[in-house]
Amino acid sequence: MRKVYLTGAGPGDIELLTLKACKVIKQADIIIYDKLANPDILKMAKDGTEFVFVGKESGKHIIPQDEINEIIYQKSLEYDVVVRLKGGDPFVFGRGGEEALYLKQRGIDFEIIPGVTSSISVPAYAGIPVTHRGITCSFRVVTGHETPDKGVCQIEWESFKTNETIVFLMGLHNIKLITNKLIEIGKSCNTPCAVISNGTTKNQKVITGTLKDIVKKSKNMPTPAIIIVGEVVRLKEELDWFKI
Repeated sequence: MRKVYLTGAGPGDIELLTLKACKVIKQADIIIYDKLANPDILKMAKDGTEFVFVGKESGKHIIPQDEINEIIYQKSLEYDVVVRLKGGDPFVFGRGGEEALYLKQRGIDFEIIPGVTSSISVPAYAGIPVTHRGITCSFRVVTGHETPDKGVCQIEWESFKTNETIVFLMGLHNIKLITNKLIEIGKSCNTPCAVISNGTTKNQKVITGTLKDIVKKSKNMPTPAIIIVGEVVRLKEELDWFKI
């Protein structure tokens, strides 16, 4: 039976790829992949597998999302096993929901294969737990880059006043706006922050600071990167286990 597998590739470390993802990648007739998926994953594919790159970078969208949806659909008419490989998890700012709806509306069978999301795994590789007893019992994951065509900002900044951990994905280019907004709503400028670049990989780099100085400290950090705000960042000094 023909099927499209919307598959999470995990945060970067290939060993964090799930067993189910490995299984369908080895069976795939075609893999449609993005920039954040570890390229070594493609080496698992069988001989003859077609590869289609639809990666995006900030300010350099190679293929618009509407066209990606159509590519997946057209390839599903051509091949039995289509793997759409997406960095992290397809349903955490991966636009997997949009791709799934597009297929559903056209009568195409699909399956979601969750991936290890960078929102918890990347902080973990930096020795930062997103929750910790006595410090915070909740965390939220926020896009650091809303699409320009939204028209209205959907981020409720006033709700960020609590002491929960905040993880911003894809936010490095907007880090000045993010820190300014958090200070503006009343967060202390001494609130601990971390920026983690290329998390879970051999190129991982971590910078820590506060809302007051993290913009300056992270000036030369490469992307992809995530931002973590909260008291749990202080635990990094004791829990920093990942040695490159």
